[in-house]
Amino acid sequence: MRHEVRAFDELSLRQLYALLKLRSDVFVVEQNCVYGDIDGRDFDAVHVLLYDEEDVLQGYLRVYRHEDGTIRIGRVVSRTRGKNYGRMVLQDGIQVAESAFKAEEIVIEAQVYAIPFYAKEGFVTASEEFLEDGIPHVCMIRRTPR
Repeated sequence: MRHEVRAFDELSLRQLYALLKLRSDVFVVEQNCVYGDIDGRDFDAVHVLLYDEEDVLQGYLRVYRHEDGTIRIGRVVSRTRGKNYGRMVLQDGIQVAESAFKAEEIVIEAQVYAIPFYAKEGFVTASEEFLEDGIPHVCMIRRTPR
């Protein structure tokens, strides 16, 4: 597995295409959810990419500072289930949030079905359930261990 961390301007056109396609394949097509994935946050985000041995993008997420000042991880996605790609890229994202952003807290808006996935990495539910693009979500927070 190859892990890459890139600012937006460091992404190649092929990398950008691959990450947008992966996000679209899962969040729009697989989950049958029409929403505005291109939201302007990618420009200031740090992008975490996970490639397999064949150089295929298997996992992705972005880390960014939200308008409210919180450090957030978003667009967590993996191409293949059951191979721990999601966990690997999430662990990379946590490291990026803590090192590059000096995050003491990391916020994520998690789809309800994924609460146990995030809980295994120290995230705790911090809100009531809400709908985001027609899908039930909760806000979860991970505090950096001291």
